[in-house]
Amino acid sequence: MACPVMHNASAELNPALLSLKWLLGAWESDEPGEGTFPSIKPFRYTEKLHFSHVGQPVINFMFNAFNAESNKPLHRECGFIRMQPGTNRVAFIIAQNSGLVEIEEGELTGQQLNLQSEQVARISFAKEPHVQQISRVFKLLSDGRLEQTVSMATDNQPLTQHLHITYRRAS
Repeated sequence: MACPVMHNASAELNPALLSLKWLLGAWESDEPGEGTFPSIKPFRYTEKLHFSHVGQPVINFMFNAFNAESNKPLHRECGFIRMQPGTNRVAFIIAQNSGLVEIEEGELTGQQLNLQSEQVARISFAKEPHVQQISRVFKLLSDGRLEQTVSMATDNQPLTQHLHITYRRAS
């Protein structure tokens, strides 16, 4: 079951989230992203992102990735984004279809989010090697595209770039 993407068109954006307004809406990869990691074969993927709100001081999100060649579903993430009131501190609460659950925290600087995992948990039968740490950067580029870079560390690999992709606003 996927996380529901909810949006209340009549709800005003909670003032606590005004600095993240640029993130709201639907985004699609403008060209395939690249996935690499020392323990896997490099791959290309497309992805759709959706950020919405219902008037609460939280943003709902859903990310859906697909194999660039076969269009088969790959990675899925859903969750919530919160801001610490009166600060630039941001938290992502994330559930992944791989059985990983994480809390990432970081800072919003202008139109860039820099996040690091604070907590990582997994189902008891998760695939090894286990993810131990994730860092993520979202950046709104000057041409209006959104860029995401994800790095991860596992039981046997230090923090290494894993994913890089850019998106355009979906029509």
